[in-house]
Amino acid sequence: MKTIHRLRRTLLATALAAGALALPFAASAQAPIVIKFSHVVAEQTPKGQGALKFKELAEKKLPGKVQVQVFPSSQLFGDAKELEALLLGDVQFIAPSLSKFDRYTKKIQVFDLPFLFDDIEAVDRFQSGPQGKALLESMRGRGLLGLGYWHNGMKQLSTNKDKLVRPGDVKGLKFRIQASDVLEAQFRALESNPQKMAFAEVYQALQTGVVDGQENTWSNIYSQKFHEVQKTIAETNHGVIDYMVVTNVKWWDGLPADVRKGLTEAMTEATAYANKLALDINEADRKKIADAGKAKIQKLSKDDVAAWRKSMEPVWKKFEGDIGRDLIDGALKSNK
Repeated sequence: MKTIHRLRRTLLATALAAGALALPFAASAQAPIVIKFSHVVAEQTPKGQGALKFKELAEKKLPGKVQVQVFPSSQLFGDAKELEALLLGDVQFIAPSLSKFDRYTKKIQVFDLPFLFDDIEAVDRFQSGPQGKALLESMRGRGLLGLGYWHNGMKQLSTNKDKLVRPGDVKGLKFRIQASDVLEAQFRALESNPQKMAFAEVYQALQTGVVDGQENTWSNIYSQKFHEVQKTIAETNHGVIDYMVVTNVKWWDGLPADVRKGLTEAMTEATAYANKLALDINEADRKKIADAGKAKIQKLSKDDVAAWRKSMEPVWKKFEGDIGRDLIDGALKSNK
């Protein structure tokens, strides 16, 4: 009888020990997947709000399965380091500007070509079509997967001169540009002088005459007060400043299918939200600039736009080999 009791105690102790050992693994299996979303702008911007909307939607669609942590304003990584951090697995989502991806695929330069898209609706049609979707997948071999395009807006051209209607009006002027081969070629074709310069330095450069003009979205022009140190803003809509939300291919492909599905749905909805917000903010900021009355806003006629587009065709031709004529034609077909 004592032997039976001892055996029962031994079996019970073994079962309890096994259960105790299993508990951490069970808890670990049920722990949510932590997703770090890092970006370099403030929370109140369309991109910042889009990231927060993605967090809200992802956690709602996948309760207990994912935890999204958003790090705005370069809290984790700045512009120069975020792509490297993504590839190393230190973060899972980032949203750099499209021009940052030209070292991974030259085809992305289609978005920098000047006067290619008529307006943001044309950009939307191209991005949501087969060629735009293919570009999201085009960097898989380099470890990057695009999940969506987020708008900043269409670019306008401004100068410290009274007249800005035709290409000849900018001849000999100095323009601040982002680091981009296409943008440099754009101003060279106009016989202007492009000056690569950090965004934070632009206001003072315009104020002191180091550069005569710049190109940017209405929201960037207003928030940085560029309209206060420029005489004229031409409503050119000559290019697009957008972002691509990207993730690490290996990490993404390793997710459970239901998690990938939920995150994809959350990204689709967050993209629509962020893009609508960007459009609303640009329209509101254009009105604020007009109401301020410090810079004159000039509208261009169809003939004016045709003259600018004609002057930019050599730039399209120069980069056609890298981008592909099919993509350029596809972009042009998105105009209506």
